[in-house]
Amino acid sequence: MISYSARQRVVTGIVFFSLFLLNCNKTGSGNGGTTPVVPVFAKGADVGWLTQMEAAGIKFYSNSGTETECMQLLKNLGMNSIRLRVWVNPAGGWNGTNDVVAKAVRAKNLGLKLMIDFHYSDTWADPGQQAKPAAWAALDLTGLQTAVYDHTYSVLQALKTAGVTPEWVQVGNETNDGMLWPTGRASVSMSNFAALVKQGYNAVKAIDTKIKVIVHISNGHDNNLFRWIFDGLKNNGVQWDVIGMSLYPEPLDWQIRNEQCLVNMNDMVARYGKEVMITEVGMSWDQASTCKLFITDIITKTKSLAYNKGLGVFYWEPQCYNNWQGYSKGAFDNSGKPTVALDAFN
Repeated sequence: MISYSARQRVVTGIVFFSLFLLNCNKTGSGNGGTTPVVPVFAKGADVGWLTQMEAAGIKFYSNSGTETECMQLLKNLGMNSIRLRVWVNPAGGWNGTNDVVAKAVRAKNLGLKLMIDFHYSDTWADPGQQAKPAAWAALDLTGLQTAVYDHTYSVLQALKTAGVTPEWVQVGNETNDGMLWPTGRASVSMSNFAALVKQGYNAVKAIDTKIKVIVHISNGHDNNLFRWIFDGLKNNGVQWDVIGMSLYPEPLDWQIRNEQCLVNMNDMVARYGKEVMITEVGMSWDQASTCKLFITDIITKTKSLAYNKGLGVFYWEPQCYNNWQGYSKGAFDNSGKPTVALDAFN
């Protein structure tokens, strides 16, 4: 059996040869063949929990101990972008349309760019659960296609009415095996999953063609998973702009995971010609120094992609502390101050 390191060298060689060929055939980028404008690299945070935390009385503090509004604090730490998840009819209204619009307006007023992450569920959607919203439970594929389009359009229209247009929109969250199960489960019917993604894509572009549509998969180190999903979508005629990845290594394996992720990112660029973004990272809050090394390295690796195809890196819920909602991979200490992990963004 060929060893992992040997396989990695083979894959890396194929990737870079493909990139070489792509470069040889490059004929310019719409500006007379000159070097394309390099986009501002997104250094961001998902803060979907923020308003719920504030309602519970949670406060945030600078390193000097000054109470500071969370988004402003993250901006002060070097972040330039915010990511917000959307649920369809969530309990308590958290992450519903009104809550998302309120947070998005705050981000815009601070000059922060915005990513909207549609889960297409009333609660968490991730590799282990992709439950239909209760109101969509009886819908067949045709009905779900309409629901995805209408929900996507409605939320983005509400944002637009409030004066906010996101830079990026995720059509689904960590859709390793599709979404809206069982109808859109990719391992059962890749064509059904593709049909749903198409409607999300179409709704985003109906609001503004300049918004970049992301298809998001977890385990950014797993090249086989990404090839399976994106080959399947491509073969079913799906369009997308950006490949989104999650990456949550452990303190002892982050270096190998980052190397695997780099191989995967380069393969995505070579194979599909698409941009790539790390839309979620995180590590245990009490491993802050190691987390800083991890994030610094993955930012460097993402920036290294050919043709500036690496768009950014986002920390997932860094403002969580004191085991908020049982989550321990934030980047604030138990006194509500940012740890050194976030120095990677500055």
